[in-house]
Amino acid sequence: MVDKSEKFNWLVRVGYFSRAILYSVLGLVALTNASQIAEGTDGIFRAIEDYPAGIAILWIMVVGLAAYAAFRFCSLLFDIENSGSDAKGWGKRVGHAGSGIAHLALAFSAYQFASAAGGSGNGAEEAAAGILSVPFGGAVLGLLGLAFFLAAAHQAKKGISGEFMHRISSRAPDATRWLGAAGYLARGVVYLVIGWSLVQAGFMSGGADEIRTLGDAVASLAGEGFVFTLTALGLMLFGLFSLVLARYRIIPDMGAHGKVPAFRA
Repeated sequence: MVDKSEKFNWLVRVGYFSRAILYSVLGLVALTNASQIAEGTDGIFRAIEDYPAGIAILWIMVVGLAAYAAFRFCSLLFDIENSGSDAKGWGKRVGHAGSGIAHLALAFSAYQFASAAGGSGNGAEEAAAGILSVPFGGAVLGLLGLAFFLAAAHQAKKGISGEFMHRISSRAPDATRWLGAAGYLARGVVYLVIGWSLVQAGFMSGGADEIRTLGDAVASLAGEGFVFTLTALGLMLFGLFSLVLARYRIIPDMGAHGKVPAFRA
């Protein structure tokens, strides 16, 4: 049974707030501190750690990112977003679960910094090396890369169509549509880079060191001129968009008996 109390509602909103911090800092660091963004995702958390009250912010992100991950897992298990149970619906729900896994990993990284344990810096490579060491591990990584290509296309589609607005309150600022469009298109570019790194590692014998995480993917674009600049700006705008979602996103309610809800759109 999913806890659909007001506490759960607020935890999800803290999750969007945490995502806002993450992407805003990612874009800002990419534009202002190339050496730090070269450290990948750890560089983002190290930048937050250096801010005033940085440790407190990191603890908020630990809770928020974990809560957002739980929200996404609920989409897979309980269909709280009313995606449906046909092939397209299950595709969306599995995609939400993938988002949940990614944000849970980010929550763990934030925890490492908040608890003074420090980031590992190579967690993704270690995980990829473990997968490559088992039979058909390369195929698994390659297929995951193809899934990221599909996710990139979906991000671009959302940005162009504006379909994300259906689940945002009409009281949201007028600029929300354009903030979301820029943000989703930028995320599409990042997902393409991550997907290509997985395809290289899995299908082209590129090795685990080819894997790109969120920060690594942005850093790899640093030599691409305006593509890098536009992507970094788009990610900053996605951070602002996530801040709007923290306030105006419509959180779906479960039915009285934990069944599929009637979405409050």
